[in-house]
Amino acid sequence: MTPGRRAAAYAPVPLQATIDRVQPMTGIVLWNDNASGLAALGDDVQLEFAYFKYSDVVTGSGTYDWSQVDARLASAAARGHQMIVRFHDTYPGHTTISIPSHVANAADHAIGYQSVEGEQTFVPDWRSATLRAFILDFYSKFAQRYDLDPRLAFLQVGFGSYAEYHLWDGPLTLGRTFPSKAFQQQFLEHLGTTFTQTSWSLSIDSASTTYSPFSAVPSLRQLHFGLFDDSFMHETHSSSNSEYNRASWLFFGDTRYQHSPAGGEFNYYSDYDQENVLNADGPWGRSFESFAAQYRISYMIGNDQPGYQTRARIRQAAMATGYRFRITALSSDGECVRLTVRNEGVAPIYYDAWPAADGHRLGASLKGLLPGAEQAASGCIGAHARGSLSVTIESDRLVPGQFIQFNASLP
Repeated sequence: MTPGRRAAAYAPVPLQATIDRVQPMTGIVLWNDNASGLAALGDDVQLEFAYFKYSDVVTGSGTYDWSQVDARLASAAARGHQMIVRFHDTYPGHTTISIPSHVANAADHAIGYQSVEGEQTFVPDWRSATLRAFILDFYSKFAQRYDLDPRLAFLQVGFGSYAEYHLWDGPLTLGRTFPSKAFQQQFLEHLGTTFTQTSWSLSIDSASTTYSPFSAVPSLRQLHFGLFDDSFMHETHSSSNSEYNRASWLFFGDTRYQHSPAGGEFNYYSDYDQENVLNADGPWGRSFESFAAQYRISYMIGNDQPGYQTRARIRQAAMATGYRFRITALSSDGECVRLTVRNEGVAPIYYDAWPAADGHRLGASLKGLLPGAEQAASGCIGAHARGSLSVTIESDRLVPGQFIQFNASLP
């Protein structure tokens, strides 16, 4: 309070606001190279996706060229969007070597090709200590460069086909065609200490006792990582708690969304699924909105949806994901401000964001504010007119053109 100023009573401040667009870090995701879809949907997309090979970045021992990653991030940011990125070591049907030549040609690495999903595929040799050391160093370097970069929303990581933690219809030999469980543990613990801001996620297929160390080392599940489900909403998805996808989600617990994002991709089991997944009652009698609420979904890759659904329907589905803030109370005494924010969405926001009055941030970050929960904030911002008070939600993890909206109906 200003010295000598007489205390004034707090009085309610009118505030009207409506969320009318998809919020940052949420929604239906298109691939970064889907030029026509991105042009058609505009701001109804807030996230773009891209795959990379490790060899896209590392051109020699200790030589990192991030230009391909930077170009993707820059192109998305120019559209007012953020990115989800994933690096893969194995991609069925791809024979291009996915790891740097100095690793592939190391004395302890044998270049090999295997039949995966019926197609010849480069599969790295995980016996190689050179390869294993490279993978750890790669993510250290990635974090050094991008951990605080607002152009990057989420990182997806994993091994095997599509980095989705399986070698379906391929030759699984732990420690050779797929990393050993011991190295996986080292890798996961490394990510847990390397990334301080960026949310990283694993495929729900990592619940597998065959592939991953999580069953043998339950403490690994305490790491803060999100999950993605790349066969979302197939015909029997979540038909029971023992159904594969449902059981895989449950394996990691039902509170993971409280600190890390849940996402995935609409399944490609059939053209029918892709064509109808965003129908009002989905392809199999349940809407996307109901699945989004059940799994606390923040984002879902739906690259083909512009060909099947209207822009309005894609926007509607996208707005059913992630966080959704409402300011439920606002008052001022002419110098200090009090307000309350409720999250009416299906998931928290996973980066820092603050309510602000006339540009002054108030109280604690809204990061992690759970669905249905409220948080009060207050602060003295200096003399101001109640009737012209500007209320916003600010975050440093946005690109130009993005902003976080809120609902309010305060008379």
